Amino acid sequence: MSNGLKIQSGGALDLVSLGALVHRLDPGVIPFRKATSCQIHTSGGEFNVAANLADCFRLNTGIVTAMVEYPIGDLIAERVRAMGVKPFYKNFKNNGVNGPNMAAVYSDRGQGVRAPVVFYNRSNEAAAQLKPGDFDWSSIFAGGVRWFHSGGIFAALSQTTGELIIEGMKAAKKAGAIVSFDLNFREKLWNIWGGEKKAVEVIARIVENADVLVGNEEDLQKGLGIPGPEVASKSKLDPSAFFGMIDKVIAKHPQVKVVATTLREVHSTNRHSWSAVAWIDGKTYSAPTCELDVLDRVGGGDGFASGFFYGLLTGESPEEAINSAGARGVLDHLSRRYDDGNR
Repeated sequence: MSNGLKIQSGGALDLVSLGALVHRLDPGVIPFRKATSCQIHTSGGEFNVAANLADCFRLNTGIVTAMVEYPIGDLIAERVRAMGVKPFYKNFKNNGVNGPNMAAVYSDRGQGVRAPVVFYNRSNEAAAQLKPGDFDWSSIFAGGVRWFHSGGIFAALSQTTGELIIEGMKAAKKAGAIVSFDLNFREKLWNIWGGEKKAVEVIARIVENADVLVGNEEDLQKGLGIPGPEVASKSKLDPSAFFGMIDKVIAKHPQVKVVATTLREVHSTNRHSWSAVAWIDGKTYSAPTCELDVLDRVGGGDGFASGFFYGLLTGESPEEAINSAGARGVLDHLSRRYDDGNR
């Protein structure tokens, strides 16, 4: 069955992501105010997709991003190599006092009725300084590229990162790649330099270049500036509200062929009901609902996206693609972090 996408059969790189690398400090189930130790994970909404596709599915992937020459940068770069992702860095030197820095994400896992808590330190982040002209796209794509991916987290970092995404998307299109964008709306990040109005303005220009969108009902509303659905959901696992918005999305961005998202009902921090849905070339598809015992929910959406892209890249039917995507997200909830090799 057709998915409406013209995916190249081969290329040196199956997928290239553009985004920020971060290090996540994780005290486990202990809240930070009581923590005495933390694990360090390498992450990033855009990088996680490339990492999953390389480590789990053995595809050839790359990450275009900033790298800072100091010990935290060395740690992150080592984890990128360990995941099998090819790096394309713009290098920055840390002055030993205030940066530039690799961003830090602080995120405990929560436990039972206590939800996870996530907060950032993105002060003087190197990735936020990236701008058009920083990368030689013709060189990066020289051997061929099948898919290019970026996301709303990176777009929100500064006034130049969205412009860089647009530049990268246009270069990827010229190279024949499918282009995807995960809306990943983060109000905290946009509020630093323009808020929701600026977000809609920037994301609209980005999405003009996208073939595939990933994002839930809230992402579509806040990221694309689209009014809420006329049909109310009966539950958080009911896809009717999401599907009710698709006509408005396609009317605004008619070149988009695929829109997909996850559905989640949270019963407690460690117990979720989980599913996934997609609109693919005019038809709707839903994955089965799973009951999950959750170890760590961070990155589950990125796991879903990587599983979904893998299905499309390998020619699976729409039903198979959304089912494998849902299953990949499940595995991320049940496993350790990306750098632990438990895939």
